[in-house]
Amino acid sequence: MLIVGCGCRGRALAERLAETGHAVRGTTRDPARTAAIEAAGAEAVVADPGRLATLLPQLAGVSAVCWLLASAERAPELHGDRLQSFMERLVDTPVRGVVYEAAGSADGEVLAGGAAIVREASEVWRIPVEVVEEDRGSPKWVPAMMGAVTRLLER
Repeated sequence: MLIVGCGCRGRALAERLAETGHAVRGTTRDPARTAAIEAAGAEAVVADPGRLATLLPQLAGVSAVCWLLASAERAPELHGDRLQSFMERLVDTPVRGVVYEAAGSADGEVLAGGAAIVREASEVWRIPVEVVEEDRGSPKWVPAMMGAVTRLLER
């Protein structure tokens, strides 16, 4: 499992996934945050979703990706061009599905556009996707994400 954007919500998800036996890798752009990711039970890697060349090597051995960037308010391209390019490149990888976080502090129209991109990729390239619209501040967020991951991996 690769969590792209393994901040505090991502670490909570990583911890839960690790508790249930999943191998988890979490990304951060800041090397100073790797210790917190490791403490959550995930392998920490420095990668920038805005620079896919840093992210794509992290897909080795990964069965699913959680794109947790709904709080990236100042980077709409992460829900547009970068996300589109990422989804196109997944075709030739071992990744079996993508969970997209579609609720957060980023602009709602931007997040809806990102959800449309992953849904279209699902139709065009038959990449299974789950779009989670649970509010990131809700206690139901981690269970919603876990449910989405489980559904992907059961396909």
